[in-house]
Amino acid sequence: MRPEGSGPTSAAGRAHYMRVITGKAKGHPLKFPKGAPTRPATDLVRGAIFSILENTPDTAWDYVLDLFSGSGAMGIEALSRGAGQADFVDRDPRCCSIIKENLEKTRLADQARVYCTNVNKALGFLDRHYDIVLMDPPYPDTSIGEVIDRLVNTTLVGGNTTIVVTHSPRLTLAQNYGRYGLVKETRHGDSCINVYRKEEDS
Repeated sequence: MRPEGSGPTSAAGRAHYMRVITGKAKGHPLKFPKGAPTRPATDLVRGAIFSILENTPDTAWDYVLDLFSGSGAMGIEALSRGAGQADFVDRDPRCCSIIKENLEKTRLADQARVYCTNVNKALGFLDRHYDIVLMDPPYPDTSIGEVIDRLVNTTLVGGNTTIVVTHSPRLTLAQNYGRYGLVKETRHGDSCINVYRKEEDS
């Protein structure tokens, strides 16, 4: 899949760079792996996601989960903007190495845990309630709906959790997953953003 973003490649030609948009790590370059099965969200998409989160009532920022982390840019952006702790999950060892490098360079490593494993496995052993869950899976992965369905049936999410999913316009996600309903859907270029919150008890 074609990685998005611009900037210089590393001397070895194995990585590209993007930057933290705003917050305490604003402007720091973030490396992402060239040729890995990941599609880094553009600045426009990341900016849109965090604008939505910052304008969603009752959204806490204590604990963030970044699934299909890739470079870690989503979780690092959350930390830069004031999140307390972020956990990163990606199954590609190259991505995990780059996430750790990016965390060190942005001086945010003390607020993070990195799990180099399959997302479905991670959902079985993670042991924390998250306020925000960010999901930026590879766009050819059509099983993302099943992952969301599994997520909402774990103790990792609760009444005030906000789930944000980016996906291809060619993939239609459900309006509801369990008690979590779609509260916002927007499109930026070839990326769609779906935001889910738990529905109020009637």
